[in-house]
Amino acid sequence: MEILFYRYNNICEPDIIQVFESFGITVNQETMEMHDKNITPAQCAAKVTEWIFSHSPAFVFSINFFPAVSYTCNRFKVPYVCWSVDSPVAELFSNALKNEWNRIFLFDRAQYEFFYPYNPEHIFYLPLATNVRRWENVILNMTEADYRKYGSDVVFVGSLYSEKSRYDALLRQSAQNAPNTFLQQPHPVISSYTQGFVNGLIQAQMKVFGYNFIYETLPERVIREIAAADPDFYKGQDVFMDTDRYLTAHQYIGVKLANVERETTLRTLSEHFDVTLYTRSDSSALPKVHNRGGAATLTEMPKIFHAGRINLNITMRPIETGLSLRIWDVLGCGGFLLTNYQAEIPDYFEIGKDLEVYESMDDLIHKVDYYLSHEAERMEIAINGYEKTAAHHTYEMRLAEMIRILSEKTGKNQ
Repeated sequence: MEILFYRYNNICEPDIIQVFESFGITVNQETMEMHDKNITPAQCAAKVTEWIFSHSPAFVFSINFFPAVSYTCNRFKVPYVCWSVDSPVAELFSNALKNEWNRIFLFDRAQYEFFYPYNPEHIFYLPLATNVRRWENVILNMTEADYRKYGSDVVFVGSLYSEKSRYDALLRQSAQNAPNTFLQQPHPVISSYTQGFVNGLIQAQMKVFGYNFIYETLPERVIREIAAADPDFYKGQDVFMDTDRYLTAHQYIGVKLANVERETTLRTLSEHFDVTLYTRSDSSALPKVHNRGGAATLTEMPKIFHAGRINLNITMRPIETGLSLRIWDVLGCGGFLLTNYQAEIPDYFEIGKDLEVYESMDDLIHKVDYYLSHEAERMEIAINGYEKTAAHHTYEMRLAEMIRILSEKTGKNQ
């Protein structure tokens, strides 16, 4: 079997290519978008068309959804298989989502339930996974110096989203553009009403784990103000529904919430415990947190997860029910994981046996304190989480399930 993998340099791509090839699949790679992020849909379609005519692939694959690839595959009746690893993905609102030759796999069950009705026979649920073998190759070669270097009581690896918050950028723009004389023509700004509403919504959502109510709570006034204030607000010309509410909730408020929640959580923990952070974000608001900068994903991150006593995960709220890649990777490295509660966790792991969750800030502080003083119990949970992940949640198993679904679909009418 021969396939085309349309790449854009997502972190999951090398692992998936490796597994496809281990299955005996010949993987051709289209990499132009890895090097040029300004590739147009027309250029994308032309290149995929060229590959289809020159290689006749069994299917075209990508991480996340590319409408231009979908339209091209639909035109030539070639299955287009994609696996969403992010949320939100604005491109899923394209009319291309409804194409007959799509085979779309979504990792977040809430995301799946939202989009499934728009193409019921062609959208599937598939959780993420990890590459245990890759991590083992690093961890088994760790030295005593590595354990000293990367060992820490509480560790968090990830962005603080301070540099990614489009909402904050709009607030700065509003402050600059607000008129200071009656002669000035006002530029669209974020009003004090909207700022207060968003701040209150964020504080309320931070107290609730396992359910995201931002999308349904937003008033139209807040949505209109944010959309009007950002000249780059996503306005797809080829969408099957109004995306303003969804994108405001997830891309603007959701990302701002991630920033507030991560900084608040780390600051609070640092008042009680020794907290280490690996990030390229600005951490000046966290004076008691030890920021060691960015970590190399393939060579340093597994050592950090394995050597750290408590690995903290703080899931972005736009991932409504699903398990982020960080959860699978920490467990796949044999690390002890303490994560915010997500509704899908009990579907795959036993809480208190394979990993631990927190449902409030007080609960988080209590559990960090408990597991730092109960070493044997902490290590047993880390081992259990690793063994279950290695046995049931690898890329080999996920992609085997994907191919099974594809085979069943091929056996039916398109």
